[in-house]
Amino acid sequence: MAGLLLAVVFTALAHGAVEVWSVALFELMTVTLILLWAIKWVVDRRLKITIPRVALPIIALLLYALAQSITVPDGAGGVRSLSLDFEATRRSAGVLFFLIVSFIICANFFVSPKRLRALAFFMVIYGVVMAMFALVQHFTWNGKFYWIVPNTRSASPFGPFVSHNHFSGYMEMLFPLPLALIITRAESREARLFFGFAAAIMVVAAVASLSRGGMISLAATAVFLAIWKLKIRSEIRRAGRVEGRASRPVAFIRSVAPVAAAILVIAVGLIWVGPDRIIDRITRGALTGDGAQGETFYSSRGWIWKDTLSMIRANPVLGVGFGAYETVYPAYSEGNGSLLVGQAHNDYLQILADCGVVGGLLAVWFLYSVFGSISRGVRSRDRLLAGLSLGAGAGLFAILVHSFLDFNLQLISNVLLFLMLLAVVSQAERLTTIGRRAEAGIAKAEPAIVNR
Repeated sequence: MAGLLLAVVFTALAHGAVEVWSVALFELMTVTLILLWAIKWVVDRRLKITIPRVALPIIALLLYALAQSITVPDGAGGVRSLSLDFEATRRSAGVLFFLIVSFIICANFFVSPKRLRALAFFMVIYGVVMAMFALVQHFTWNGKFYWIVPNTRSASPFGPFVSHNHFSGYMEMLFPLPLALIITRAESREARLFFGFAAAIMVVAAVASLSRGGMISLAATAVFLAIWKLKIRSEIRRAGRVEGRASRPVAFIRSVAPVAAAILVIAVGLIWVGPDRIIDRITRGALTGDGAQGETFYSSRGWIWKDTLSMIRANPVLGVGFGAYETVYPAYSEGNGSLLVGQAHNDYLQILADCGVVGGLLAVWFLYSVFGSISRGVRSRDRLLAGLSLGAGAGLFAILVHSFLDFNLQLISNVLLFLMLLAVVSQAERLTTIGRRAEAGIAKAEPAIVNR
């Protein structure tokens, strides 16, 4: 458990694991976890590996990437492959392999409500600490990460991340978890107050990063949580578990207090950050907050999307190769071919560009599996499992919305956190299914006992 959580923290602090050395260390940490797991199998003399259904489309993507990277002689001294850059495809497939292994380890360790609850508390505390650090560094920024590492890569860093968009994406995945535990009342009143504060700090940090995609994602996730809150209340009423009239005012105050505290903290935080900067970012695209005109949609992403669509039209079925986008991009750019673009700034366009229709079908399969698991887990009668499903599911939803405007899911740190939330959703669904089957078994057994 500690090793897996250490990998999550390390990849975020290492600027998202975007450099060769940090990628290598992440892979080394994963190999160490595999060895420790193997030792546990030997000691326990029992080998059991569970692969959640939601992992199947990701594994299928890995297999397709490996197929793309296979080379055959072309008869002229060279080689041919489905990928237009098989070496890049092999590197990307290698990273994906280690991410899948990390997910499977997580899904096989956090298998009980107790462990899932511990993971949830870790994520909430980790999220609020990360948010507070990012805010402090932002307002004391001296041009260096951690005040000592020079920034030579980006004009818009935030927290430990090179891009403010990636920091916002990280916060988007974490902030719904405490809110969901408040909505489902899975913890004590004192814990819910802390959760409200934690969620508010993460929201303030995400907004302070001035990521427009992040702001859209935050708003969409708030709507997502509100809809599920109404559905949960409706189901509770239909089940007859409504609190007595005398306790309703008290219950209302208790339910509203954490939310009111969160709203207050958010309001104070946004005033502290500076509403003018936020308004300028939304209306003018400016990052400076001095009223200057900033980037437009076309100048920031539109032209890349246009070139990416050209790439997709030219390679509609099989794609250019998983991870080969940067190599192939100049051939489809309307420019002179000298500009290097590593990502499409839209994860959905990029999976189509990299893997064609095959990748698109795998993405649809994955999304169907994910939201099916969320829906089944949220309906659990166990408040903790319902809260974990809702919180982790909302975090997944948030980053999937942001993926329309950015490439968070191509950053190791963000994908690793995404997969950990996916493991929580998967295990909460599994425990919910086990609980329902047990209840059904008891219900079927009762008439037989009565007849005797």
